[in-house]
Amino acid sequence: MSMTAETFTRGAETSAPILPTLAERWSPRSFVATEAIDETALTAALEAARWAPSAANSQPARFIVARRGSAAFDTVASSLMGFNSVWAGSAAVLIVGVAEVADAEGKPRRWAEYDLGQALAHLSVQAHHDGLHVHQMGGFDAAAVSSAFGLAENLVPVTVTALGTLDTPEALPDETLRARETAPRARVPLSELLLVNE
Repeated sequence: MSMTAETFTRGAETSAPILPTLAERWSPRSFVATEAIDETALTAALEAARWAPSAANSQPARFIVARRGSAAFDTVASSLMGFNSVWAGSAAVLIVGVAEVADAEGKPRRWAEYDLGQALAHLSVQAHHDGLHVHQMGGFDAAAVSSAFGLAENLVPVTVTALGTLDTPEALPDETLRARETAPRARVPLSELLLVNE
């Protein structure tokens, strides 16, 4: 029996029950290249990011939202490095996560990148809940993105997120990518993460 995008799941094996949306969330590389984004679901994901916690409610997360077919999408896609440049162009949307690392007066926002990470985590969970998939990437040319979009010095691109509808592993153009897509999921055991657990 061949796998379809609808039947291809990669639920996590957890040491205690967690929310199904969290257990089922994973980061695919295969997206349906012909399907436009569900705008309601995209807005919901961005709203989830907006309502993420941040230090002193500073809300330093900013986003460049680039839909496939737009000049912005082409600009972000051209900044991707390595394998990311092979598969991410099939996503419906590429979102650059930008941290506002200093406020308008130039005072550093020490936790800006951490807060951006929380916002993107919220975005990914909401997107998965709504039937979309997300893959976050660090392999991109941040300086090129800053230059192309005219970002101020206090706005630092940190990550690019591919978002869209899951496709089958067979849709990927490269055998190495297909193998990664179907490889077993793995995490370090919880016991190894707990430095103190009294």
